[in-house]
Amino acid sequence: MNHFKLKACVATVAMAMAGAAMADKGLGGPFHFKPINESAASADWDPSAPFKLPKGYKQFVVSDETDLNIYDGGRDDWHDMNTVNETGPMAGRFMYRTHEVRGVPEGGAVSVVDLETGETRILVQDVSYTALDGIRWTPWGTLLFAEETSGGRLFEIELNANLMTAATVHDRPAVGRLAHEGIDIDSEGNVYVIDEHRGRSQGCNGVVPCGGGIYKFVPDVYGDLSSGALYVLKVNGADGVGQGEWVGPIDPMTARTAGTAAGGQSYQRPEDIEIIADKLYVAITEGPRDAVTDIGSGELEFDGELYEGRVIAIDLNNMAVTNFVKPGVNVPVEIGRPGDANFQTGFDSVDNLAESPSGDLIMQEDNVPSDIWFASTETNEFGASEQVELFASLTDPGAEGTGVYFSPFDRHTLYVNVQHSAAQDGDGTWAITRKHGKMFKFD
Repeated sequence: MNHFKLKACVATVAMAMAGAAMADKGLGGPFHFKPINESAASADWDPSAPFKLPKGYKQFVVSDETDLNIYDGGRDDWHDMNTVNETGPMAGRFMYRTHEVRGVPEGGAVSVVDLETGETRILVQDVSYTALDGIRWTPWGTLLFAEETSGGRLFEIELNANLMTAATVHDRPAVGRLAHEGIDIDSEGNVYVIDEHRGRSQGCNGVVPCGGGIYKFVPDVYGDLSSGALYVLKVNGADGVGQGEWVGPIDPMTARTAGTAAGGQSYQRPEDIEIIADKLYVAITEGPRDAVTDIGSGELEFDGELYEGRVIAIDLNNMAVTNFVKPGVNVPVEIGRPGDANFQTGFDSVDNLAESPSGDLIMQEDNVPSDIWFASTETNEFGASEQVELFASLTDPGAEGTGVYFSPFDRHTLYVNVQHSAAQDGDGTWAITRKHGKMFKFD
């Protein structure tokens, strides 16, 4: 793989919408892209350029397993989610990444990349860490990360002054023992998390639905996650949309069952979350369709999945819960795979979310092929996005894209990880860009 190291080449990414005719909508901001025509085919895979991109865009490795190989012997490093130091000294210089490995003797890890020098190292690692997934920089200058496993923990790192080593790692049980992925924080310091569980088909100990909820942690003191109250989202309406409310407080140590007992809404595998303005967006990944039964008359019955995945929006002011992006409503349903007869590009198994520099929602699929979509936060009267466009698609036949992220200090670079690549030592973090030139200079 011919890698372009970050110091020499990480640069601007121009994110925008298709065509001048749609310019008034502002999808993606001032840098417009023409949407790609369809999802990528694995037959077109080029390990040195794994993403299918709009014309004029380029892609470069930021840091991969040739820079830091945490899990050697042919094991993938499973780069998962990204964030940078969004406040404080040298803001924007350091990128932090979780590694979603399971069952390895070394345990899970969080790594850090110096975006000025390209230096990459392990920030924290412990034999007890497993399936590390969500990561978020806090407004008070610490780093949150969590485990995506039943009863998983959420941790908070206090960093040393160099921002590349950890001073202290705190377990924060008050935020909830859950199968964590997405983490976000509002302007009042409340922390939002989810339970990545198929609550509407798997349930809890024979109780269905159970789990798969959305939670809000209210700390007793701003910036102190050692104590506070945990609440779960209840929705009065069909299919998990309608009028919502936060109910509780509930027991954080049994958050899945306690949340359900309090009336919490069960979703089918919520994964990532993102706050934009006063709305909380949640990726309901659904999938995969685990079992298919022919029930006659040409009809198939699918076990587990209700849709191809969807994104819901929760208005944090009035607590209205709506379908923001849903296949067959404001985005096509995916049919088959590229190369199949009658293949149709569409939305399937949405996973990671991020905010674009112009305030659009970026959505990345946990799917093969793994597509990246942009959605305008302008909505119709039903709360559905008025414009959803396909930006990129991953050709790597063994991988999914994860961790889409824009640094608030680098509005022109989209960062994205490639996880469990079919290439040897192919897991890593990529930058997608249209211009060359180093973005930052730090003192």
